[in-house]
Amino acid sequence: MEKVIINEKLALFSEHWKPKIVGELNEQYVKLAKIKGEFVWHKHEKEDEMFYVLSGELKIELRDKVLTLNPNEFAIIPKGVEHRPVAIDEVSIMIIEPMSTLNTGDAESELTVKELDRI
Repeated sequence: MEKVIINEKLALFSEHWKPKIVGELNEQYVKLAKIKGEFVWHKHEKEDEMFYVLSGELKIELRDKVLTLNPNEFAIIPKGVEHRPVAIDEVSIMIIEPMSTLNTGDAESELTVKELDRI
């Protein structure tokens, strides 16, 4: 059992849209990611997904509205809801989701990460 120092973990990588595993609890991964630009529209049929903003401004586009998240704010995207994260400038986020969750859900693309690094 060790504490996780988020800023130290974030300093270990610079690539965007490549989540890193920093912990596990109850068959859920705790992931950190740096994102910039537009992701792909996608949904997760069986998993809810939580986005917690550590730094920057994250917009999560939904088909009927846009959620704007700032540092120390989070949103839970329910399973089956189509969404697209967008970050004009670099954003650091924590994601909590089931271990089975593929980052691009039902929309496999060049941004799909099947093998996650653990840091």
